[in-house]
Amino acid sequence: MQFSKSNLAIFYLGIVYLVGIVGILLPVHPEFIRLTPLNLLVSLVTVLLFHPLWSKASVWVLAIFFVIGFCAEVFGVKTGLLFGTYSYGEVLGWKLWDTPLMIGINWMLLGYCCGVTINHLAPNWTWWKKGPTAAALMVLLDLCIEPVAIAYNFWEWPGGIVPLQNYLGWFLVSLPLLLLFAYLQGQIRNKVAVALLLMQFAFFVVLRLF
Repeated sequence: MQFSKSNLAIFYLGIVYLVGIVGILLPVHPEFIRLTPLNLLVSLVTVLLFHPLWSKASVWVLAIFFVIGFCAEVFGVKTGLLFGTYSYGEVLGWKLWDTPLMIGINWMLLGYCCGVTINHLAPNWTWWKKGPTAAALMVLLDLCIEPVAIAYNFWEWPGGIVPLQNYLGWFLVSLPLLLLFAYLQGQIRNKVAVALLLMQFAFFVVLRLF
């Protein structure tokens, strides 16, 4: 049986995330978790290799995801007004203004995957329905991410308690981004992105349980 390139990419990402789970839980090495930035970059590049129709709009949307996501995190870290009071650890690598540059990549990756997933699930919806639904999906993923991120020092909250403000902030930041994505890229399909989003959910749920 022959596999398509997209199926091979999904299989490859599945191996990457399985290795990540095993490497973190055993743990294979005390510094294994510091491979997280590499994992994010590999995930983003693999997903975007299967973006079906590149255009100026595609590039602009991704760039806006990165810039707005990163700037929102800088504002959040410096003021505590957007997500609440939190600070980043060392896991996500190089920082600018106390904020890892990789967090912009994370916003780009998750925003793209959530937007594409809603395109697959509700292809006939209007952009103003797709955007809020994709933003809610982003918040749902963050609910899975937060306990693991705290446990492994991605970032920390006072007392280890994540405020409701964080989830409201995620929705408020992601909503205009995903409305823009739905408006400009509402017909984009990419099953590698959908598979990657499912892997993200599975990755954080498994780490949370074990």
